[in-house]
Amino acid sequence: MTPIINIADVPLTPLPATHAVPAHLAERFEVLTGELGGAIGSRKLGYNLTVLKPGKRAFPRHNHWVNEEMFVILEGTGELLLGAEVHPLRAGDVVACLPGGRETAHQIVNTGGVEMRYLAVSTMEFPEVVEYPDSDKFGLRAERPGAENDENRVLRFRGREAQSLNYWDGE
Repeated sequence: MTPIINIADVPLTPLPATHAVPAHLAERFEVLTGELGGAIGSRKLGYNLTVLKPGKRAFPRHNHWVNEEMFVILEGTGELLLGAEVHPLRAGDVVACLPGGRETAHQIVNTGGVEMRYLAVSTMEFPEVVEYPDSDKFGLRAERPGAENDENRVLRFRGREAQSLNYWDGE
């Protein structure tokens, strides 16, 4: 495996079915991504190429408790929503989104008239908690390495704090 890939050679795909955008949100959300990390043998960083059409965003506004993200704007213009602030984006900009509370919630929006392309890089530390302040939900993801020749065990959960079960529920 070579540790090099040219961005022009990265195949772009819609999100997997587990993250498919519901019809009622398609006006705001649409994304193509190209996975780079696995293709170049990355182990501790996640890499992908993200492509947004004009007026679209890739994901709901969110913040990470554990992982840090970096975005490098390759083409197009847009805005970074970061906490309560809005920052303009253009080709050549490099963005750091640090882990933290809702004040670090972020989202990139293509506000230009052409496709926006950016490289997304993140640490890959688990377990991870992701908050979605606009819908008041959270997501948990934990990974445990599998035994030799087995896949990693991945546990995912999304919910709201008010829906949490009692510690003794079902015992």
